[in-house]
Amino acid sequence: MRILLVVATYVGYVFIITMYTIKIVKYLKLPLHLRSEIYPVRSDQHEREERSYLENLEWWTKPREEDFIGKTLYLIKEYFLLSDYFRWDKGYWLFLYPWHIGFILIITFHILSFLGGFAELLSFPVVANSPSMIGSAIYYLSLGIGVTSFVAGLFGSIGIMIKRLADEKLRDYATPLNYFTYFFLLAVFLTGLYSWYFADPSFHEYRAFWKGLITFKPINVQMAASVHILLFALLLIYLPFTRSLHYITRFFGFFLIRWDDKPNLRGSKLEKEIEGLLERKVTWRAPHVRQGKSWRQNAVETSHQDQKGIRL
Repeated sequence: MRILLVVATYVGYVFIITMYTIKIVKYLKLPLHLRSEIYPVRSDQHEREERSYLENLEWWTKPREEDFIGKTLYLIKEYFLLSDYFRWDKGYWLFLYPWHIGFILIITFHILSFLGGFAELLSFPVVANSPSMIGSAIYYLSLGIGVTSFVAGLFGSIGIMIKRLADEKLRDYATPLNYFTYFFLLAVFLTGLYSWYFADPSFHEYRAFWKGLITFKPINVQMAASVHILLFALLLIYLPFTRSLHYITRFFGFFLIRWDDKPNLRGSKLEKEIEGLLERKVTWRAPHVRQGKSWRQNAVETSHQDQKGIRL
């Protein structure tokens, strides 16, 4: 069991880092997204102060003001509160939110376990009455975050499955892979909670296990902790094949798509990028699109046909 845990943990962390890196690089290399901005003109003065800069006269001659800090704070709030889901369906949010937070916290807990093992190697005792502030901080953070993640994740996993099955609108959009993911995470949270409550109330074994991994001197841990460690390692290998990458890509979605309103000015880098994309061949067909021709050719031909009064 000891060798299995060591191999699974090493492979799990290397695999998820490698796969996420490959996918992120792939996404960043994708063509420019469709730039389509619609900014309604508002009559209310307060709303007009928040309007798009594209509504201003001769906006291209004026310097743009970027509120990076404001956007970042908004994204963090959205990321940790899931306010959109709360507005859409409060019943669904009630279970999705603890499930979401439980997932984030369990990742944080295992990182803290690694940091705790590393701190002990540096002679910082990770115990409740540690003489080291670092040791005490890691101990209490691990305890609070670990237990919270197990409880919140377990509640969310059970609740979200029941909600998906009971709500016809949600059930229609759930796939077998969704339910497998719910069961998988439920098992991870449940074994973590069981291990803490019955076998390792201070999470000492998790830190000792990581200390053994760091020094390449693996140790044996109790069966309850072993099951949780193994399931978590398998979860890391499984995650790249799920939608979990959206925890990272939503940052790109906001900054590079949703908030990407850079003006396409003459001679700009953006104009050159768009010019290149217009020469890409279309690989699909439709009544208004000719397969095999470039986007530029399709746009020109459609424009000519429209001028002649031909409907496609």
